[in-house]
Amino acid sequence: MDLAYIPSPSQGVWHLGPVPIRAYALCILAGIAAALWLTRKRWIKLGGNPEDIFDVALWAVPFGIVGGRLYHVITDPELYFKAGEQPIRALYIWDGGLGIWGAVALGAVGAWIGCRRKGIPLSGFADALAPGLILAQAIGRWGNWFNQELYGDPTKLPWGLQINKVNPDGSVVHGVFQPTFLYESLWDLAIVFVLLYADRRWSLHNGRLFALYVACYTAGRGWIEALRSDHANRILGLRVNDWTSLLLFLAAVGFVVATRNRPVPENPIGASRLPAEPITAADAEAGAANADGAEPAEGEVGATREPAGATRVSGDAGDPKQPA
Repeated sequence: MDLAYIPSPSQGVWHLGPVPIRAYALCILAGIAAALWLTRKRWIKLGGNPEDIFDVALWAVPFGIVGGRLYHVITDPELYFKAGEQPIRALYIWDGGLGIWGAVALGAVGAWIGCRRKGIPLSGFADALAPGLILAQAIGRWGNWFNQELYGDPTKLPWGLQINKVNPDGSVVHGVFQPTFLYESLWDLAIVFVLLYADRRWSLHNGRLFALYVACYTAGRGWIEALRSDHANRILGLRVNDWTSLLLFLAAVGFVVATRNRPVPENPIGASRLPAEPITAADAEAGAANADGAEPAEGEVGATREPAGATRVSGDAGDPKQPA
Protein backbone atom coordinates (compact mmCIF):
# COMPACT_ATOMS: atom_id res chain seq x y z
CA MET A 1 0.00 0.00 0.00
CA ASP A 2 1.34 3.42 -0.95
CA LEU A 3 1.73 5.68 2.06
CA ALA A 4 1.88 8.89 0.05
CA TYR A 5 1.11 9.96 -3.48
CA ILE A 6 -0.30 12.81 -5.53
CA PRO A 7 -4.01 12.20 -6.12
CA SER A 8 -5.58 12.79 -9.51
CA PRO A 9 -8.61 15.09 -9.68
CA SER A 10 -11.97 13.40 -9.43
CA GLN A 11 -13.14 15.18 -12.56
CA GLY A 12 -11.80 17.38 -15.32
CA VAL A 13 -15.08 18.64 -16.75
CA TRP A 14 -17.83 20.72 -15.21
CA HIS A 15 -21.10 21.68 -16.87
CA LEU A 16 -22.65 25.10 -16.92
CA GLY A 17 -26.05 24.02 -18.16
CA PRO A 18 -25.40 22.33 -21.52
CA VAL A 19 -21.94 23.94 -21.83
CA PRO A 20 -18.97 21.79 -20.73
CA ILE A 21 -16.19 23.65 -18.88
CA ARG A 22 -13.00 21.65 -19.30
CA ALA A 23 -10.08 22.02 -16.93
CA TYR A 24 -7.60 21.35 -19.74
CA ALA A 25 -8.89 24.37 -21.66
CA LEU A 26 -8.89 26.51 -18.52
CA CYS A 27 -5.22 25.66 -17.88
CA ILE A 28 -4.31 26.60 -21.45
CA LEU A 29 -6.20 29.89 -21.15
CA ALA A 30 -4.58 30.62 -17.78
CA GLY A 31 -1.17 30.03 -19.34
CA ILE A 32 -1.93 32.38 -22.22
CA ALA A 33 -3.12 35.06 -19.79
CA ALA A 34 0.07 34.71 -17.71
CA ALA A 35 2.23 34.94 -20.84
CA LEU A 36 0.47 38.11 -21.96
CA TRP A 37 0.81 39.65 -18.50
CA LEU A 38 4.55 39.01 -18.21
CA THR A 39 5.31 39.92 -21.82
CA ARG A 40 3.38 43.17 -21.45
CA LYS A 41 5.42 44.12 -18.36
CA ARG A 42 8.68 43.39 -20.19
CA TRP A 43 7.55 45.28 -23.30
CA ILE A 44 6.69 48.38 -21.28
CA LYS A 45 10.10 48.19 -19.59
CA LEU A 46 11.69 48.31 -23.06
CA GLY A 47 9.68 51.44 -23.83
CA GLY A 48 7.13 49.71 -26.04
CA ASN A 49 3.43 50.33 -26.41
CA PRO A 50 1.63 47.68 -24.29
CA GLU A 51 -1.25 47.55 -26.76
CA ASP A 52 1.10 46.01 -29.31
CA ILE A 53 1.33 42.81 -27.26
CA PHE A 54 -2.39 42.16 -27.55
CA ASP A 55 -2.43 43.11 -31.23
CA VAL A 56 0.29 40.57 -32.01
CA ALA A 57 -1.33 37.97 -29.75
CA LEU A 58 -4.51 38.14 -31.84
CA TRP A 59 -2.46 36.53 -34.61
CA ALA A 60 0.00 34.41 -32.65
CA VAL A 61 -2.39 32.62 -30.26
CA PRO A 62 -4.81 31.13 -32.83
CA PHE A 63 -1.93 30.15 -35.10
CA GLY A 64 -0.15 28.57 -32.14
CA ILE A 65 -3.15 26.49 -31.05
CA VAL A 66 -3.68 25.18 -34.59
CA GLY A 67 0.03 24.47 -34.97
CA GLY A 68 0.18 22.61 -31.67
CA ARG A 69 -2.71 20.38 -32.64
CA LEU A 70 -1.30 19.73 -36.12
CA TYR A 71 2.05 18.66 -34.67
CA HIS A 72 0.33 16.24 -32.30
CA VAL A 73 -1.86 14.71 -35.01
CA ILE A 74 0.99 14.43 -37.53
CA THR A 75 3.37 12.75 -35.07
CA ASP A 76 0.69 10.38 -33.70
CA PRO A 77 -1.68 9.76 -36.63
CA GLU A 78 -2.63 6.26 -35.52
CA LEU A 79 -4.52 7.71 -32.56
CA TYR A 80 -7.08 9.11 -34.98
CA PHE A 81 -6.80 7.48 -38.39
CA LYS A 82 -6.12 3.77 -37.93
CA ALA A 83 -8.91 1.21 -38.26
CA GLY A 84 -11.48 1.51 -35.50
CA GLU A 85 -10.59 5.09 -34.54
CA GLN A 86 -12.69 8.18 -35.11
CA PRO A 87 -10.88 10.74 -37.32
CA ILE A 88 -13.18 13.51 -36.10
CA ARG A 89 -11.45 13.26 -32.71
CA ALA A 90 -8.41 14.90 -34.30
CA LEU A 91 -10.34 18.16 -33.88
CA TYR A 92 -11.07 17.58 -30.19
CA ILE A 93 -8.39 19.87 -28.78
CA TRP A 94 -10.09 19.87 -25.39
CA ASP A 95 -9.31 16.16 -24.97
CA GLY A 96 -5.61 16.99 -24.81
CA GLY A 97 -2.85 16.77 -27.36
CA LEU A 98 -0.93 19.93 -28.25
CA GLY A 99 2.66 19.66 -29.48
CA ILE A 100 4.70 22.58 -28.19
CA TRP A 101 6.96 22.80 -31.23
CA GLY A 102 4.03 22.94 -33.61
CA ALA A 103 2.58 25.69 -31.43
CA VAL A 104 5.87 27.62 -31.44
CA ALA A 105 6.44 27.17 -35.19
CA LEU A 106 3.00 28.19 -36.42
CA GLY A 107 2.64 30.69 -33.57
CA ALA A 108 5.82 32.34 -34.87
CA VAL A 109 4.16 32.72 -38.27
CA GLY A 110 1.22 34.45 -36.61
CA ALA A 111 3.57 36.61 -34.55
CA TRP A 112 5.49 37.55 -37.69
CA ILE A 113 2.27 38.72 -39.34
CA GLY A 114 1.32 40.74 -36.27
CA CYS A 115 4.80 42.22 -35.87
CA ARG A 116 4.99 43.14 -39.53
CA ARG A 117 1.69 45.00 -39.29
CA LYS A 118 2.96 46.93 -36.26
CA GLY A 119 6.49 47.57 -37.53
CA ILE A 120 8.05 45.50 -34.75
CA PRO A 121 11.16 43.28 -35.23
CA LEU A 122 10.19 39.64 -34.69
CA SER A 123 13.46 38.98 -32.81
CA GLY A 124 12.72 41.78 -30.34
CA PHE A 125 9.22 40.49 -29.74
CA ALA A 126 10.49 36.91 -29.32
CA ASP A 127 13.02 37.97 -26.69
CA ALA A 128 10.34 39.84 -24.75
CA LEU A 129 8.01 36.85 -25.03
CA ALA A 130 10.42 34.05 -24.03
CA PRO A 131 9.93 34.12 -20.21
CA GLY A 132 6.17 34.48 -20.62
CA LEU A 133 6.00 31.61 -23.10
CA ILE A 134 7.72 29.14 -20.80
CA LEU A 135 5.54 30.36 -17.92
CA ALA A 136 2.50 29.53 -20.05
CA GLN A 137 3.88 26.03 -20.60
CA ALA A 138 4.41 25.55 -16.86
CA ILE A 139 0.77 26.41 -16.20
CA GLY A 140 -0.63 24.57 -19.20
CA ARG A 141 0.98 21.28 -18.12
CA TRP A 142 -1.52 21.08 -15.27
CA GLY A 143 -4.16 20.41 -17.88
CA ASN A 144 -2.51 17.00 -18.31
CA TRP A 145 -3.04 16.38 -14.60
CA PHE A 146 -6.77 16.97 -14.96
CA ASN A 147 -6.86 14.68 -18.01
CA GLN A 148 -4.76 12.03 -16.19
CA GLU A 149 -2.27 11.81 -19.04
CA LEU A 150 1.46 12.12 -19.71
CA TYR A 151 2.70 10.04 -16.80
CA GLY A 152 5.64 7.68 -16.52
CA ASP A 153 6.29 4.17 -15.29
CA PRO A 154 4.90 2.79 -12.02
CA THR A 155 6.77 4.10 -8.98
CA LYS A 156 6.83 3.87 -5.19
CA LEU A 157 8.18 7.38 -4.74
CA PRO A 158 6.18 9.49 -2.26
CA TRP A 159 5.43 12.02 -5.00
CA GLY A 160 4.04 9.40 -7.36
CA LEU A 161 0.85 10.25 -9.24
CA GLN A 162 -2.21 8.08 -8.67
CA ILE A 163 -4.06 7.33 -11.90
CA ASN A 164 -7.55 5.87 -12.07
CA LYS A 165 -9.04 6.09 -15.52
CA VAL A 166 -10.59 4.18 -18.39
CA ASN A 167 -8.99 4.72 -21.79
CA PRO A 168 -11.09 5.19 -24.96
CA ASP A 169 -10.29 1.58 -25.95
CA GLY A 170 -11.83 0.32 -22.71
CA SER A 171 -8.57 -0.52 -20.93
CA VAL A 172 -8.28 0.48 -17.28
CA VAL A 173 -5.28 2.25 -15.76
CA HIS A 174 -4.95 2.06 -11.99
CA GLY A 175 -1.83 2.65 -9.94
CA VAL A 176 0.85 5.15 -8.93
CA PHE A 177 3.13 6.47 -11.67
CA GLN A 178 5.93 8.98 -12.27
CA PRO A 179 4.30 12.46 -12.51
CA THR A 180 6.14 13.58 -15.63
CA PHE A 181 3.71 16.45 -16.13
CA LEU A 182 4.83 17.82 -12.74
CA TYR A 183 8.52 17.39 -13.57
CA GLU A 184 8.07 19.41 -16.74
CA SER A 185 5.99 22.09 -15.03
CA LEU A 186 8.66 22.61 -12.36
CA TRP A 187 11.43 22.57 -14.98
CA ASP A 188 9.59 25.20 -17.00
CA LEU A 189 9.09 27.36 -13.92
CA ALA A 190 12.83 27.21 -13.19
CA ILE A 191 13.54 28.33 -16.77
CA VAL A 192 11.41 31.44 -16.21
CA PHE A 193 13.82 32.59 -13.50
CA VAL A 194 16.88 31.59 -15.54
CA LEU A 195 15.72 33.70 -18.48
CA LEU A 196 14.84 36.71 -16.35
CA TYR A 197 18.23 36.55 -14.63
CA ALA A 198 20.14 36.07 -17.89
CA ASP A 199 18.37 38.99 -19.52
CA ARG A 200 19.06 41.25 -16.54
CA ARG A 201 22.69 40.10 -16.28
CA TRP A 202 23.69 40.11 -19.96
CA SER A 203 20.86 42.00 -21.74
CA LEU A 204 20.36 39.37 -24.43
CA HIS A 205 18.90 40.68 -27.71
CA ASN A 206 18.77 39.72 -31.41
CA GLY A 207 16.76 36.60 -30.61
CA ARG A 208 19.40 35.24 -28.23
CA LEU A 209 17.12 35.16 -25.18
CA PHE A 210 14.53 33.20 -27.17
CA ALA A 211 17.27 30.81 -28.29
CA LEU A 212 18.28 30.34 -24.65
CA TYR A 213 14.66 29.45 -23.87
CA VAL A 214 14.72 26.82 -26.62
CA ALA A 215 18.00 25.36 -25.36
CA CYS A 216 16.86 25.19 -21.74
CA TYR A 217 13.47 23.70 -22.52
CA THR A 218 14.77 21.03 -24.89
CA ALA A 219 17.46 20.01 -22.39
CA GLY A 220 14.73 19.24 -19.87
CA ARG A 221 12.32 17.76 -22.36
CA GLY A 222 14.96 15.20 -23.33
CA TRP A 223 15.25 13.54 -19.90
CA ILE A 224 11.56 13.96 -19.06
CA GLU A 225 10.55 12.33 -22.33
CA ALA A 226 12.64 9.30 -21.36
CA LEU A 227 10.46 8.81 -18.26
CA ARG A 228 7.13 8.84 -20.09
CA SER A 229 5.34 5.56 -20.70
CA ASP A 230 2.60 6.71 -23.08
CA HIS A 231 2.60 5.59 -26.69
CA ALA A 232 4.95 7.44 -29.04
CA ASN A 233 6.35 6.81 -32.49
CA ARG A 234 10.08 6.13 -32.52
CA ILE A 235 12.93 6.63 -34.96
CA LEU A 236 16.07 4.55 -34.38
CA GLY A 237 14.85 3.73 -30.89
CA LEU A 238 14.20 7.33 -29.82
CA ARG A 239 10.83 9.01 -29.51
CA VAL A 240 10.06 11.62 -32.16
CA ASN A 241 10.02 14.32 -29.49
CA ASP A 242 13.51 13.26 -28.40
CA TRP A 243 14.84 13.82 -31.92
CA THR A 244 13.04 17.14 -32.17
CA SER A 245 14.46 18.27 -28.83
CA LEU A 246 17.98 17.19 -29.76
CA LEU A 247 17.98 19.02 -33.09
CA LEU A 248 16.46 22.18 -31.63
CA PHE A 249 18.89 22.15 -28.70
CA LEU A 250 21.87 22.02 -31.07
CA ALA A 251 20.38 24.74 -33.27
CA ALA A 252 19.66 27.01 -30.29
CA VAL A 253 23.12 26.61 -28.76
CA GLY A 254 24.70 27.20 -32.17
CA PHE A 255 22.67 30.38 -32.61
CA VAL A 256 23.65 31.75 -29.19
CA VAL A 257 27.34 31.08 -29.88
CA ALA A 258 27.26 32.41 -33.44
CA THR A 259 25.63 35.69 -32.42
CA ARG A 260 27.65 36.34 -29.26
CA ASN A 261 29.55 39.24 -30.88
CA ARG A 262 26.58 40.75 -32.68
CA PRO A 263 26.10 44.37 -31.54
CA VAL A 264 23.09 45.20 -29.40
CA PRO A 265 20.50 47.01 -31.53
CA GLU A 266 19.83 50.63 -30.62
CA ASN A 267 16.11 50.00 -30.91
CA PRO A 268 15.21 46.32 -30.29
CA ILE A 269 11.46 47.01 -30.33
CA GLY A 270 11.29 48.88 -33.64
CA ALA A 271 8.34 51.21 -34.20
CA SER A 272 6.63 50.33 -30.92
CA ARG A 273 6.46 53.28 -28.57
CA LEU A 274 4.44 54.27 -25.56
CA PRO A 275 1.60 56.64 -26.53
CA ALA A 276 2.68 60.27 -26.37
CA GLU A 277 1.26 62.34 -23.53
CA PRO A 278 -1.57 64.63 -24.68
CA ILE A 279 -0.68 68.29 -25.24
CA THR A 280 -2.50 70.58 -22.82
CA ALA A 281 -3.82 74.06 -23.60
CA ALA A 282 -1.06 75.59 -21.45
CA ASP A 283 1.59 73.66 -23.43
CA ALA A 284 0.09 74.88 -26.71
CA GLU A 285 0.02 78.54 -25.57
CA ALA A 286 3.58 78.34 -24.28
CA GLY A 287 4.73 76.80 -27.55
CA ALA A 288 3.01 79.52 -29.58
CA ALA A 289 4.55 82.24 -27.41
CA ASN A 290 8.03 80.79 -27.80
CA ALA A 291 7.55 80.49 -31.56
CA ASP A 292 6.58 84.20 -31.77
CA GLY A 293 9.61 85.21 -29.75
CA ALA A 294 7.50 86.42 -26.86
CA GLU A 295 8.68 85.90 -23.34
CA PRO A 296 6.24 83.78 -21.30
CA ALA A 297 4.65 85.45 -18.34
CA GLU A 298 6.01 84.65 -14.93
CA GLY A 299 4.53 81.37 -13.70
CA GLU A 300 3.79 80.02 -17.20
CA VAL A 301 5.59 77.16 -18.92
CA GLY A 302 9.00 78.37 -20.10
CA ALA A 303 9.05 81.44 -17.83
CA THR A 304 12.11 82.20 -15.68
CA ARG A 305 12.19 83.97 -12.35
CA GLU A 306 15.09 86.29 -11.49
CA PRO A 307 16.44 86.22 -7.96
CA ALA A 308 15.27 89.06 -5.71
CA GLY A 309 17.62 92.08 -5.81
CA ALA A 310 19.33 91.02 -9.01
CA THR A 311 20.34 93.75 -11.46
CA ARG A 312 19.08 93.26 -14.98
CA VAL A 313 21.89 93.82 -17.48
CA SER A 314 21.33 94.81 -21.09
CA GLY A 315 23.49 95.95 -23.90
CA ASP A 316 27.11 95.02 -24.54
CA ALA A 317 29.18 93.83 -21.65
CA GLY A 318 31.78 96.47 -22.49
CA ASP A 319 29.38 99.45 -22.52
CA PRO A 320 30.83 102.01 -20.03
CA LYS A 321 27.30 103.16 -19.19
CA GLN A 322 26.50 99.79 -17.67
CA PRO A 323 27.72 98.60 -14.26
CA ALA A 324 30.78 96.42 -14.40
